[in-house]
Amino acid sequence: MSSLARESASIQSPWSPAPRGLEGIVVANTMISKIDGKAGKLIYRGYDISELAGVIPFEAVAFLLWVGHVPNKMELEIFRKSIAEHRQVSDEIKEFVISAPHEANPLDVLRTAVSIMGLYPPPKRNPGDSVLIEDGVNLVSQFPTVIAYFQHARNDEELIEPRTDIGHAANYVYMLTGEVPTKEHEYALDSYFTLLADHGMNASTFSARVTISTLTDIYSALVAAIGTLKGPLHGGAPSKVWDMLMEIRSEGNVTPWLTSHLKNKERIMGFGHRIYRTEDPRSKILKKLAKENSDPKTFALASKVEEEARRLLSAEHPERPLDTNVEFYSSLVLNSVGIPTDMFTPTFASARSFGWIAHIMEQLSDNRLYRPASEYVGPLGLSLPKNSDISD
Repeated sequence: MSSLARESASIQSPWSPAPRGLEGIVVANTMISKIDGKAGKLIYRGYDISELAGVIPFEAVAFLLWVGHVPNKMELEIFRKSIAEHRQVSDEIKEFVISAPHEANPLDVLRTAVSIMGLYPPPKRNPGDSVLIEDGVNLVSQFPTVIAYFQHARNDEELIEPRTDIGHAANYVYMLTGEVPTKEHEYALDSYFTLLADHGMNASTFSARVTISTLTDIYSALVAAIGTLKGPLHGGAPSKVWDMLMEIRSEGNVTPWLTSHLKNKERIMGFGHRIYRTEDPRSKILKKLAKENSDPKTFALASKVEEEARRLLSAEHPERPLDTNVEFYSSLVLNSVGIPTDMFTPTFASARSFGWIAHIMEQLSDNRLYRPASEYVGPLGLSLPKNSDISD
């Protein structure tokens, strides 16, 4: 260590540590969603998530998040039609997706496609809620198209064009598999989209709000959000849960596998949450959907993992029992409807994009540039040595 480094290390900062990761810091007021971590509740615009998921179609939930009320029949019909009519991407986007490296991360392809969309924006119009909704519909309607195109392009298969006569969830499955999903599978994915559409001030939503607060364009805000979602601490867990289940393989391997990984201080995927201090309310609904739609043996394996992991983790953390989070049973639901494992997170992005747009609109409605302060904790009062050999 140099003399300068030693001197720097010896000088103590007078400030106390700032909250890590903005823990407990309120950065915005919102009317979009509320998380009650103690009670295990998720609220969209005043409605408990259990009152929405599987009860009204996802497009109605999206309308609720964007506009602020549950649509009537005519409003829903117009909104659904608008989403359906904007599913087709431009020739430039299609060419990009086809030419993208087959080994590319699908989320990188989606992020780049959104960035390219920003090169061909619609004509400039007077800003307002109606314009934001129109631009939002144009963008998020095309997320499933980009994802499905890349799935076929990387396998050298013919692209499947979007349909306008079926719902958002059904069209996504159709474009990926070539078959219109059963009512059960459509219901499962439609419910998943509702459950994942928004979740308070999560990392990707915060990124979108910070970015749009500079008054940049909506494309840049979504690119920032997608890039944030790519991080394994945020959006990548469902595929890792599935990988874990496939590695365990059978119920007889559950206890040895979990015991070994816990002994090695390795994380068990799909358990615990930064905010919830009880079971994630979304997980309860997803577990029911998984039981109804996934292979019985796989569901039995997952249930065994949940039961044994809860027992082992609770023994390690008696002060805070760890329950399943949204990612655990998401993996079974997504697999059951035919979505490839590495498309789980892009599917998450497709659902959450509607929440991102809602927060972008809310941010712009009463905008203030995000400019948090930081606490400098380095040394003070240092001076360069006299006659330094680095001075002129």
